[in-house]
Amino acid sequence: PEGGMPSGRASPRTGEPLVRARLTDATAVDLAPEGGGLWLDSATFDTLTGTPWAGPDTRSGPAPPAAAAALAALAPLPNLFLRSATTLVFLYALLGAVGIALVEVYDLSLRDTLLSLAIVSAVQFAIGPWLTDITLSWLYRIDWVAPGDLPPHLAAFLDRLCAEQGIKVPRMGVLRDGAPQAFTYGWSPNTARIVISRGLLDLTEPEEAEAVVAHEVGHAVHWDMFLMTVAQFVPMVLYAIYRLAVNLRPKSSDKDQTAAVRVAVAAGAYLLYILSEYAVLWFSRGRELHADRFAGTATGNPTALASALVKIAYGLAGRKSGTGKEGDDSESGDRFRPVAALGIFDPAVARGLALKTYSPGRAADGAAAHGLDADDLKGAMRWDLWNPWAGWYELNSTHPLVARRLAHLGTQARVMGKVPLVTFDEARPESYWDDFLLDLSVHLLPTLATLGAAAAAVVPALSRNTALDLNHLVGGVLLALGPSLLLRFLFTHRGGAYPDMSVAALLKQVKVSAIRPVPCVLRGTIIGRGVPGYILSEDFVLKDDTGILFLDMRQPLALWEILFGALKGERFVGRKVAVRGWFRRGPVPYLEIKHIDTADGRTRSWSPVAKVVWGVLVTLAGLVVLTQRPFLSVPLPTLF
Repeated sequence: PEGGMPSGRASPRTGEPLVRARLTDATAVDLAPEGGGLWLDSATFDTLTGTPWAGPDTRSGPAPPAAAAALAALAPLPNLFLRSATTLVFLYALLGAVGIALVEVYDLSLRDTLLSLAIVSAVQFAIGPWLTDITLSWLYRIDWVAPGDLPPHLAAFLDRLCAEQGIKVPRMGVLRDGAPQAFTYGWSPNTARIVISRGLLDLTEPEEAEAVVAHEVGHAVHWDMFLMTVAQFVPMVLYAIYRLAVNLRPKSSDKDQTAAVRVAVAAGAYLLYILSEYAVLWFSRGRELHADRFAGTATGNPTALASALVKIAYGLAGRKSGTGKEGDDSESGDRFRPVAALGIFDPAVARGLALKTYSPGRAADGAAAHGLDADDLKGAMRWDLWNPWAGWYELNSTHPLVARRLAHLGTQARVMGKVPLVTFDEARPESYWDDFLLDLSVHLLPTLATLGAAAAAVVPALSRNTALDLNHLVGGVLLALGPSLLLRFLFTHRGGAYPDMSVAALLKQVKVSAIRPVPCVLRGTIIGRGVPGYILSEDFVLKDDTGILFLDMRQPLALWEILFGALKGERFVGRKVAVRGWFRRGPVPYLEIKHIDTADGRTRSWSPVAKVVWGVLVTLAGLVVLTQRPFLSVPLPTLF
């Protein structure tokens, strides 16, 4: 925007004041900061497109009734026992096949090897919960509490649910942090621990908090912690076999006779390790859906868990009922005297985020009952359902996409005679595969450039049967790598205008990924650490008038980030800030910080600067190597 100056017009949809934003040097448009829409008059539209305006575009409107009905007719969840048994049999069959090959090629006792790895895995499983207890106590701001210290409604619900399931009430931990978080761990249903944050209760209604806890109890009741340990044992062993195959000597004294076999065993073990990792992830996603189903049945209201997922995962949330003041994060507030934890998201990305919406809900379905804006909710779901990157992230995640979980919970709600939270009935306006392929090409550019430069040096030497000039090889690779790193940086950290945006507006963006950002400025209050309760977390969670979002503070060195979190992180909590950076979408939405401004001054992320410096240094190194006299030539037969 041109200094964020009002344009004098109001949004036709929401009535909010519009500001001026410049698309080109000669073209300015009206931007809705909260809603994220661009409003063009007919003359501006004609200038930009070169064609007369033909009326409103309805391609992203509601889908035809048949399509909406097809969306509602979701398939039932697969049988939990059959899925578990099939996955474990498949994984251990892979392990057995590789073990047989290992015994045939090497002087190695498969029994002793598997026994050793099984003992290691058993010890890890046995002491794992204790180690997690110690880690939480030392590095997190956590209180271990009695169930009676929970909010009365939650304590009563937990007592009733555990009695119905015939298990002990889990040990409860509460993270003293305003960002939402929940997870569970332990050995068995009767030894489970559930940890939640104060922010989780601050963002959810009582029935939503109960649904989240029920989801975690579902993991315990289904023995998910034990079964996931059994499943994860297979990738661990396959990777160990791969390392053994690389390092161990074969039976035969003649290495040439078994070299090809050894390479095949090592490569096969590694490929099966990758395959088994994806099998375990698939296994985990299925168990998450069953935990969702358990929570919907236990509470009698699947929509409660659906709305909690929206608030924690998307960052979309509704108006909180009650008399608590907005933004009151004081630890003396006893509304959250502790709570419980859930692995409701992939632990690798469980850096809680939530969006709190205070505007009146223009809602359909069950969203209005939970204070949610249906337009904002459907806007956030578009990325999950339309952008190809979402499918890739789900494939590599322990949890299904939130939009898919909402669909399953919606089906369960209908069966139980409840109103689903939302029915996504919008038609995809276009294919997003062209943007995906461009993003992927940019991401792979340094790798492709490096391989191309190496081939340009090696192939001519091979064709002429001459020695390989290492100056040409090393210099060419560096000279290709440096500029490609800089080009990728220009795409992933694009500059220009940084318009003031809201969290709600950012979540509606579909053409965004970890590679393709949306430059913006967010203004609001830091309510907690990126990893809730973690005293070394360098990241934050910001809340504006429409919601909260994860902020990613990056520095060139990991030690730098740890020191920043330990020494400076806490001073930002509770402060009003203006953050300039790049909004990205991955397994969770987040904003990569360029700099963050408070009343005390500016704090900068030096990671972007370091990336530019590194690209320039690599380029200069390539030029230096290429311009030097040849220092070494290697005959190709010694390399191949």
